[in-house]
Amino acid sequence: MTRTVPTDDTSAPLPEGQLKRGVLGTGGLVFMVVAAAAPLTVMAGVAPLGLMIGGVGAPLAYLAAGAVLVIFAVAFTRMTKHVRGGGAFYAYIAKGLGSGWGLAAALLALVSYNTLQIGVYGLFAAQTRATLADLFGVTVPWPVIAFIALGLVLVIAWLGIDVGAKVLGVLLVLESAILLLMAIGVFTHGGASGVDGASFTPAAAFTPGMGGVLAFAFAAFMGFESTALYRREARDPERTIPRATYFAVGFMAVFYCFIVWSVVIGFGSDKVVGAATENLPGLFFAATETYVGPWAATLMRLLVISSVYASQIAFHNAITRYTHALSEDGVLPAWIGKVHPRFGSPYRASVVQTVLAVVVIGGFAFAGADPVTGLLLWVNTPGVVGIVVLQALTAISCAVYFLRRNKAASTPAALTAAIVSTVLLAGATYVLIDNVALLTNAPASVNVVLVGIVPVTLLAGWVFAIWLRGRRPETYARVGMGADQEAAA
Repeated sequence: MTRTVPTDDTSAPLPEGQLKRGVLGTGGLVFMVVAAAAPLTVMAGVAPLGLMIGGVGAPLAYLAAGAVLVIFAVAFTRMTKHVRGGGAFYAYIAKGLGSGWGLAAALLALVSYNTLQIGVYGLFAAQTRATLADLFGVTVPWPVIAFIALGLVLVIAWLGIDVGAKVLGVLLVLESAILLLMAIGVFTHGGASGVDGASFTPAAAFTPGMGGVLAFAFAAFMGFESTALYRREARDPERTIPRATYFAVGFMAVFYCFIVWSVVIGFGSDKVVGAATENLPGLFFAATETYVGPWAATLMRLLVISSVYASQIAFHNAITRYTHALSEDGVLPAWIGKVHPRFGSPYRASVVQTVLAVVVIGGFAFAGADPVTGLLLWVNTPGVVGIVVLQALTAISCAVYFLRRNKAASTPAALTAAIVSTVLLAGATYVLIDNVALLTNAPASVNVVLVGIVPVTLLAGWVFAIWLRGRRPETYARVGMGADQEAAA
């Protein structure tokens, strides 16, 4: 049975059960990736903490993290044309390091993306509850808000990736615009005491707290690699995926740096640390109210909610693409990877992910946990650490692939980038783990458990891989290779 799906040639029939083809261009991929990072939420919610502990040098941390990820992207995108599997990180790792590491990475990717996505529902619920109370005097229990958001995310995902990209495009433009409006207001008025470059001096770059700021900075790029997850749905993926990856990382690095610098100028480089300490959650809103107006500060509060919602859609889509790829490879049951006959979305994977989120959120609500200090920080942290570990493993995989698996695919620049990014991302992993208490605000014993989820997940993946190799060797051999086999057929 065949059906026609959107491609460059809309008359081309494709087998039933495939994802929509050719519906995402470079712009759509960028929307998916940058929306996952939630720029407004990262800036208004986390950057003030970076300023408090790292001082005026905080803007440099975002440029540094972006530079590391651009180097990684040189190797990552060079390998893209040789990895046709739809599993992004785990497909790359399987291609370079073998099916065992690939399966361990697949399990870590599923756990990491799920914890990232589910944990952020706590932030969404808390922000929405506070905004409703402040603006309208309405008090709504946070679990109710979280469950409504779950349903709305499921609907958008069910309708297909093209619908999701359009929604994310609108929301991303709005949240970026309000930040840019704040920055323009600051520089137009000359800030608190004139424009200076104190943020970009060596003294600012090497303050003791910059390690912690770097941890926040790497977390601010979460999801940038998911361009490769949409290979099946992208137009001309060998061109659009590298373009979208570079553009997304470059945009976020420069944009984050500029916005944080504008806040430094807005309060004054000699006073911004004190301002952040005194008004940590409201620093960006105060700057917006001062330099643009109260209406803009109110609008920013509303757009923080839509920013978090956009990231939920993006992460949900990433999770379902991983699930679909694992189903296609035979690792997960075939029924979970089924594609909607009309919308071309992996709707069953969406339902399963939503049910999992309901269970986790319901458990925290039943326990009376706080949506931010409990659900967000505790559930989210293993995901942040897991994604950076996956980036480091993918960099190693690229180096091995270029050196041993396919020397013809390598270039001096790509090989150098793979080796350098391996070292840099290993360092980033260490910095993140060393400063994890800043992310969780939890006791050391809790942090050990949260970080420990990552190696335990990798070990569980390896144990499953050993079992699979012995019991189902044909499935083991297909890990990360589903689309390669489809292309060969």
